[in-house]
Amino acid sequence: MTRRAAGLLAAWTLGAWAAFAPACGKAEEAAGTPVRAEAARLMNELMTGTGQPIGGPFQLTDPDGRRVGPAQWRGKVVLMYFGYTGCPDACPTALADMAAAITALGADGGRVQPVFVTLDPLRDTPAVLAAYVRSFNPRLVALGGTEEEVRRVALSYKVFYEKVPIPGSRFYMIDHTSFTYVLNEAGQYVGYFPPATSGERIAAQMRAMLPAPERSQ
Repeated sequence: MTRRAAGLLAAWTLGAWAAFAPACGKAEEAAGTPVRAEAARLMNELMTGTGQPIGGPFQLTDPDGRRVGPAQWRGKVVLMYFGYTGCPDACPTALADMAAAITALGADGGRVQPVFVTLDPLRDTPAVLAAYVRSFNPRLVALGGTEEEVRRVALSYKVFYEKVPIPGSRFYMIDHTSFTYVLNEAGQYVGYFPPATSGERIAAQMRAMLPAPERSQ
């Protein structure tokens, strides 16, 4: 990634503070002060770069049972989103914008790897994940794992999420931050796009980040 591209993404992410909020508003209303404090702590670390380094190598499981992570995506820029298939609005909107960006990039879209990591591995089984991501883009990789594995990866990216029971029901929603993370062609975290970033805006930023195509000698 060029220094100019990194600067463009840094400038874009610095404007995201006001957009930070758990994704599912109704569930968030039931969250207490300690939960909001934890969300704010993670966001502060993401914005300032304090605490543990953001991102890093990991492996989770795709719907076919393969262990997959940044090492498999080397040479491509990665768009990665953390959410769950039962999310009513933020997740499908973000994935639709991600898919629209890849389409808008045309031939360059093949140099972008879209990734969806579930925050609800108990309900998001491999079959559920496979069916869900197919509706957005055929190249979208869905990943899950044990609850411990998922939490470890999510926290490494400063993702806040919390199960919130639905009153009068045995079901729950998941409050979660709703950012699309970007990894460069070496698998390193370089920034994120805030919620409601359009596919066109993502595509415009991604063009500056894509590695130059290899030329034949």
